[in-house]
Amino acid sequence: MFGSRADLQRVRRPNEHHRVTFIELFFDLVFVFGITQLSHALAAHLSLVGALETGLMFLAVWWAWIYTCWFTNWLDPGRTPVRVLMLALMLAGLVLSISVPRAFEDYGLKFAVAYVCMQAGRSLFMLWALRRHNPGNYRNFQRVVSWQILTAVLWVAGGLSHDGFRLVFWGMAILTDMAVVMIGFWTPWLGRSTTADWNVEGAHMAERCALFVIIALGESILVTGKTVAELQATPGVMIAFAAAFLGSVSMWWIYFDTAAERASRSFVTTTDSGRMAVSAYTYVHLPLVAGIVVTAVGDELALAHPDGRTEAKVAAVLLAGPALYLFGDLLFRRATAAPFPRSHIGGLAALAVLAPVSLTLSPALLSAAVALVLAGVAASEAIWLRRARARATA
Repeated sequence: MFGSRADLQRVRRPNEHHRVTFIELFFDLVFVFGITQLSHALAAHLSLVGALETGLMFLAVWWAWIYTCWFTNWLDPGRTPVRVLMLALMLAGLVLSISVPRAFEDYGLKFAVAYVCMQAGRSLFMLWALRRHNPGNYRNFQRVVSWQILTAVLWVAGGLSHDGFRLVFWGMAILTDMAVVMIGFWTPWLGRSTTADWNVEGAHMAERCALFVIIALGESILVTGKTVAELQATPGVMIAFAAAFLGSVSMWWIYFDTAAERASRSFVTTTDSGRMAVSAYTYVHLPLVAGIVVTAVGDELALAHPDGRTEAKVAAVLLAGPALYLFGDLLFRRATAAPFPRSHIGGLAALAVLAPVSLTLSPALLSAAVALVLAGVAASEAIWLRRARARATA
C-alpha cells in the first residue's frame, strides 16, 4: 500500500505544472482557522507587547505552512505515506491554531510542541523519503534537521517559561529558523546548501502561495461578515462595512490582476528557481499576508466602534495593515523582476499623509479613506496595464 520511497518523489517533466492537490487544499483549511485566531489575538491584545506576541505567532504559523509548501513541491501528495503525513501535520496545525489565543498564557507548551512536531516530523520524513534516492536534497535535510534540533530546544524552553522569557526564547527560535535559510543551513562538517541545489517547480509554489493569500483575504471577509451580522445597521456601521469590502476587493485586485500571474511566469522561466522561491515567496510574502491580517483587525475595530474620534492604537492598525500589504506587494514585484510599481509608492505616501489627521476622523471615515487609497492603487495599476497593452499592440 505504501510503495517504495523512490515513488514518493514528484516526477519532474519539462514544461509540466504540478497541480495543487485536494489534500493540499484540505490541509490549508487548518490555516484558515489559524489566521482567524491570529486576528482575534491581535484585536484582544492591542498594544505593543500584544503586537510583538501576535507577530511572533504569525511567523510561526507562516513558517509551518511554507515548509509544508516546499515539502509538497518535492514529494507527491498523491502517495499514501505523504498523504498520511499531511493529515498528521493537519492535526498538529490544528493544535497550534487552537493554542494561539492563550499561547502566552497557559497554552505555551502546547503551541511550542505542536510547532516542533510539525517542523521536525516533516523534515525527518523527508530524510526517510530521500535517502538513497536524492543524495543532494538528503544532505540538505540533514542540515535542516540539525538546526531544527537547536530551535526545538528554544521553542520548548519558551513553552516552559513565563512572563517575558517566553517572548525572548521564542523570538530567538523563530529568528534562527528564518535566518538559517539565508545561510543555506550551514552546518559544521555538512557545509551549506545553495539555492541552485533547491530544484523547485515554480508554478506549483506560486499557486500555493497565491492560495494562501486567498485564505488571508477570505478570513478578512469572514471577520467582516460575522461582525456586521451582530450589529445594527447604523450609518457608521454601513460606511465601515462598505470600506472593509472595498479594501478587500482592492487588495485582491492589486495582487491577482497581474502580479501573481506575471510572477508565476517569471518563476517558471528563471534559471535559479530556488533563489526566487526563497526571496519572493518564502520571505517577501510575509509582510504581504501580515498586512491582510492586520487590515482585517482594523476592519473589525472600525465596525465595532465606527463613531467618535479614532484612538491612536486603532488608527495605527487601520493604517499599518494596508501599508504592510502595499510594501509587501512592492517587494514581491521587485523580487520577480516586474516593473517598479509607482502606484504603490503613491499609495504609501497617501497613507503617510493620512496619519497626522487620523485621530481627528471617526474610525468609519478613516477606514473609508484608507480603502479609497487601496482602490486608487488598484485602479492606477489597471489603467497603466491597459495603456501598456495598447502601446504594445499599436
